[in-house]
Amino acid sequence: MVKRWLPWLLKGSFSVGLIWFVFSKIDLASAWTQARTLDPAMLFLALALGLLQVWLGAVRWWLVLRALKATFTTTQTFIVYYIGVFFAIILPGAVGGDAVRMWTARRSGMSLAASINSVMLERAATVLALVLLVAATQPLLLSRTPNIPGSWVFPVLSVLGLIGILVLSVLDRLPSSLHHWRIVRGLIHLAGDTRRLFFHPAWGGATLIVAMLGHANLSFQVYALALGLGLDVSLIDCLVLVPPVILIMTLPISIAGWGLRETAMVVAFGYVGVEPHSALVLSVLFGLVSTVTALPGGVVWLLSDIRKQKQDELAAGN
Repeated sequence: MVKRWLPWLLKGSFSVGLIWFVFSKIDLASAWTQARTLDPAMLFLALALGLLQVWLGAVRWWLVLRALKATFTTTQTFIVYYIGVFFAIILPGAVGGDAVRMWTARRSGMSLAASINSVMLERAATVLALVLLVAATQPLLLSRTPNIPGSWVFPVLSVLGLIGILVLSVLDRLPSSLHHWRIVRGLIHLAGDTRRLFFHPAWGGATLIVAMLGHANLSFQVYALALGLGLDVSLIDCLVLVPPVILIMTLPISIAGWGLRETAMVVAFGYVGVEPHSALVLSVLFGLVSTVTALPGGVVWLLSDIRKQKQDELAAGN
């Protein structure tokens, strides 16, 4: 029981602590006044872009599955992916959503190796695309805010990300004396799948492109909300500031990125002159829109044959 709830308590406490810290530095009256100016049309546009984000994510995973020659239909891919998106907002960190996606894919008939490796490689491609995108757009950011600290971080992360992919691809060269270990056999399979995806430009290139489009779409989503709030930011500002925020949110140390996102957004948009209370409102709206567009995944889960199958097995066990 303690092991089950400890991640929730730690990550929940971290999220609450960060939110309290940010809110304590903000003029809440001004933030509320800012929130009330939101243009409903821009809010609906942001919600539409949120649904597009789910579709792009499903396409990204579908490309990985095709590269791995996994026997999974397009409909199954979308259903299982959307279920994972839903659980990512209610479980501690995005890792929880990925774990549910692996389990659900396995219950839907995918092999154990394919269900684990496809999700791991899709996540690796998504993070790599994000780091490469940030590094590519960094000159635009530096031209706007030349004094921003840590300009070396993302180029270094890009190199480390590419090295990481290469390391994954040669794990099957581990000494044969270790092959009797189950985890080593799993790493050997992962190495082969890594090459199938990243060493074939048609699959690896397409996956990275779709991943970058997804990150750009999140920037469009923030830009729509910023327009709705009447903030003085450009599309270029959002394209260069939002991806680093998303990268920070991928750290599995909070619940659904809450707290991390708010802190990062206030700092990032402060570099282009956005007042802290306005950046906070923008961040909270971004989080709420992401939550609302993820909720239908719960309905998909409730209506899915996977859940019904699980209920039948529990009933049979009783």
